[in-house]
Amino acid sequence: MRLLERMRKEWFMVGIVLAISGAKLEPSIGVNGGPLKPEITVSYIAVATIFFNSGLSLNTEELTSALVHLKLHLFIQIFTLAFFPAAIWLFLQLLSITPINEWLLKGLQTVGCMPPPVSSAVILTKAVGGNEGIVVTPLLLLLFLGSSSSVPFTSIFSQLFMTVVVPLIIGQVVRRYIKDWLERKKPPFGAISSSVLLMIIYTTFCDTFSNPNIDLDKFSLILILFIICSIQLSFMLLTFIFSTRNNSSFTPADTVAIIFCSTHKSLTLGIPMLKIVFAGHEHLSLIAVPLLIYHPVQILLGSVLVPTIKSWMVSRQKGVKLTRPTV
Repeated sequence: MRLLERMRKEWFMVGIVLAISGAKLEPSIGVNGGPLKPEITVSYIAVATIFFNSGLSLNTEELTSALVHLKLHLFIQIFTLAFFPAAIWLFLQLLSITPINEWLLKGLQTVGCMPPPVSSAVILTKAVGGNEGIVVTPLLLLLFLGSSSSVPFTSIFSQLFMTVVVPLIIGQVVRRYIKDWLERKKPPFGAISSSVLLMIIYTTFCDTFSNPNIDLDKFSLILILFIICSIQLSFMLLTFIFSTRNNSSFTPADTVAIIFCSTHKSLTLGIPMLKIVFAGHEHLSLIAVPLLIYHPVQILLGSVLVPTIKSWMVSRQKGVKLTRPTV
């Protein structure tokens, strides 16, 4: 099962490249007002489809049982939605004096605001054998991003409610009635969401390539890639140090969940959110670039580190068992 999921993610990364390349070759198809009518099909239908699909696939029973790990969830929430964006903001104050493209830097800030994905962080946590589960708070994310958007907060909130919250709730309601069928047939939820997400990415870059005034220099792109890799490795190390202190009371399995869930960011929620918050913004695709880079990097780094982290966790768990007093 994990092999199939890994293959799907590899194909999805190839799909991102193809979607951007397709937008470069023929941007007129996916621009606003073009044949695809993305102002309707993407802004409303595609985003709603993703979250209806998420509502159908979301196992509420597992999430409810996972909430008993209150301290674990609190740590992840604070690190992800408070420490992470604040640290990125401070770092960007230094980077603002560099020649890096300013819209890529703004995109780096939006990456810091994103919640962790339900997919890659959980899959990598399972691969090691740790605990899983995260409570996403998109309202905090919306408040953080909305301040730099030209779209009124009321418009952002209403569209977010109609295209994210309502489809998610409907999906959960429908799931209650067809739960047995879903568990028996196991529909390809991941493939469906990935396909729709590729359409959103394609139309986003169609707008960019149809605008002759937007230029992305390779120097900025290379530096952003290096910065993203450095941020991920640094924050993974930081969460490891925080969660393994003597007074932390986290188990080795908790530490695994913290490392992955605190540092991974959601592309599935992120791209639709950017489409809503920065609707009509001419630099939207540049703002989205850091998130599009962060996604494959987090999967690749995570996959490389899984054997090492698993070995550490097993050795720690054996050590704990050996030190327990016998009755």
